Amino acid sequence: MLCVEWVCRNQETQAIDLLYGGIYCFVCQDYIYDKDMEQIAKEEQRKAWKLQGVGEKYSTWEPTKRELELLRHNPKRRKMTTNCTIGLRGLINLGNTCFMNCIVQALTHTPLLRDFFLSDRHKCEMQSNSCLVCEMSQLFQEFYSGHRSPHIPFRLLHLVWTHARHLAGYEQQDAHEFLIAALDVLHRHCKGDDNGKKANNPNNCNCIIDQIFTGGLQSDVTCQVCHGVSTTIDPFWDISLDLPGSSTPFWPLSPGGDGSTLNGESHLSGATTLTDCLRRFTRPEHLGSGAKIKCSGCHSYQESTKQLTMKKLPIVACFHLKRFEHSAKLRRKIITYVSFPLELDMTPFMASSKENRMNGQYQQSVDVFNDNKYSLFAVVNHQGTLESGHYTTFIRQHKDQWFKCDDAVITKASIKDVLDSEGYLLFYHKQFLEYE
Repeated sequence: MLCVEWVCRNQETQAIDLLYGGIYCFVCQDYIYDKDMEQIAKEEQRKAWKLQGVGEKYSTWEPTKRELELLRHNPKRRKMTTNCTIGLRGLINLGNTCFMNCIVQALTHTPLLRDFFLSDRHKCEMQSNSCLVCEMSQLFQEFYSGHRSPHIPFRLLHLVWTHARHLAGYEQQDAHEFLIAALDVLHRHCKGDDNGKKANNPNNCNCIIDQIFTGGLQSDVTCQVCHGVSTTIDPFWDISLDLPGSSTPFWPLSPGGDGSTLNGESHLSGATTLTDCLRRFTRPEHLGSGAKIKCSGCHSYQESTKQLTMKKLPIVACFHLKRFEHSAKLRRKIITYVSFPLELDMTPFMASSKENRMNGQYQQSVDVFNDNKYSLFAVVNHQGTLESGHYTTFIRQHKDQWFKCDDAVITKASIKDVLDSEGYLLFYHKQFLEYE
């Protein structure tokens, strides 16, 4: 860059880029846009080109008023803007690999993960070509390259087999199991990206995976004699929820019995809702006489109750509806329909909400409620039986545009298609991000 330095009246050193007319301030360490200076630079540029005899050939193009008017009123241009499909790309099934393809679609449409990989922020410290983060970075580049032909994820499959050997082979695998294995390997291979900083999450890790997916689950065990409380906080990447119809006793909820319209879910049909499942997950559970614990207050083994709540919410909340039941006597798929909302408020399931109720405080600021609100952006579904099935994914491309990803085939879907689907993995993104 050809620059000229000078000292302005207030003694602050500045410089001008003679090629483009940009003014750089050494105090602010930033460029300052000046319209007049840009015009002067253009005029000087034209004079230089004219002296070299190349002015006509290399002069910059600027649209005329007529051309600007045509661009603004071009209906095709507007249609391309509102129906942009950059990032939509099918994935070839390499032999029972729909379990991998559906998770890849969900991850590549996770906004902060997309921003991380497309900004080339990964610093690889691995010596071989076995880094899953590098491969995911390349995958994001492929997805957002504008190419529409289906991508063949053979290298990704090879790395998954290498680092998660329990998923190797061409047998059918569980999409949820693949999600957790992929996040674990990505977390381990992100070493070097966190700059040694400790993050405000239960894993104390600043890698992109923990920044996005890690939350804190609070477990309160209360002694039934002295009412002393023992609290532990564990990290989680997803929340697994029991469903009615499983062998696990399901909490008998009365649909709509409290007159609540939490999360806008309808109880008219008597269907189980995601909120019902979360209420059951966070309800106090009596551990019984067969599971006594040693109370630090009583210094003896006592019966107790246990309650789980959310201490810290992740940016992306993934809910796993436990549709596959495996036991010594039973192997089956639970097909219970679960209604889930487009927008989810997690405030009632927070540890802070429980503490407020115990202290008789029911009023919270609007900011607190906003921090706990989520929007649905991906749904993984499983069709078929436990022995023979197929995974597909609904992903949200824009605010109200949904698409169904079925391996190599991508088709437009309606919101009704999404909400009427069975649901196996539900991905929600925080509406408002906290600054730390």
